[in-house]
Amino acid sequence: MEKSIITTGKTFDAAVQAALEQLGMEREQVSVQLLETAKSGVFGIGARPCKVQVSYVAPDETPKAPEAPAAPTPALSAASRSKAKKSAAPAAPKAAPKPVASAPKAERPVRPERPERVREERKPRPEKAELLEKPVKTYAVAEPGSKEAQIEAFLKGLVEHMGSDAVPHAWKTENGYQAELTGKNLGMLIGRRGDTLDAIQHLTNYAVNRGLDERVRVTVDAEDYRLKREESLSRYARKKAQQVLKMRRHTTLEPMNAYERHVIHASLQDMENISTHSTGVDPNRRVVIEYVR
Repeated sequence: MEKSIITTGKTFDAAVQAALEQLGMEREQVSVQLLETAKSGVFGIGARPCKVQVSYVAPDETPKAPEAPAAPTPALSAASRSKAKKSAAPAAPKAAPKPVASAPKAERPVRPERPERVREERKPRPEKAELLEKPVKTYAVAEPGSKEAQIEAFLKGLVEHMGSDAVPHAWKTENGYQAELTGKNLGMLIGRRGDTLDAIQHLTNYAVNRGLDERVRVTVDAEDYRLKREESLSRYARKKAQQVLKMRRHTTLEPMNAYERHVIHASLQDMENISTHSTGVDPNRRVVIEYVR
């Protein structure tokens, strides 16, 4: 059974979060419809919060069967009450039984001591990473003075200023240049939802294309984050689209950058009865998934 609640907040995310806390659900389990946008007003006058309607599917409640009324206790006659009192009277104590002499217990045979077992030392189990070894990537050495060497030099200096010892590798592709950061503890270079990695890519493109008439595109990645992000977004988009088909209502996703919105649109472009479009302005531009007949 489908139900919905209406909540408010200073922003769209705050209103949705208030509904999720009230329902005790995750963002993927609900569909959100924007009712009113937040308005700041002038010096607080005329301000109003953001209002959203959050819909969710609740399990149908099974009606409980009415309990049968207790049978009335039949009234006892005077004779019955007298008989009950007699039966409730304590019985006379019986004489304690005479103790019976028990036969002496037979002694248990002493078991011979078992020789101590020499335990063999177990070999340590291989780590999970050793069982699932990934093929080692090999990178070609960039020629001195080439565009690849320029990209690697800029990235090396940038990540060193960020306190990382990651090693960049760059190569030419059909759409421009690809740069890969390798090493340990690359999470700090990726950031939350790839925000730091996007900033590194933006700075790299600015530095490489400065003073050039023809721009080149440089894509920066680490630990195959962008490929994994694409797969995660595609699964998320199909899941939300299935909810839209089930409830036959549109849903608005959280803010995404242009690249992530493109992945959502591409994942759902061939899905029947589903249409997508973007709304809002950056950095709060979102994808809307709609049901169409």
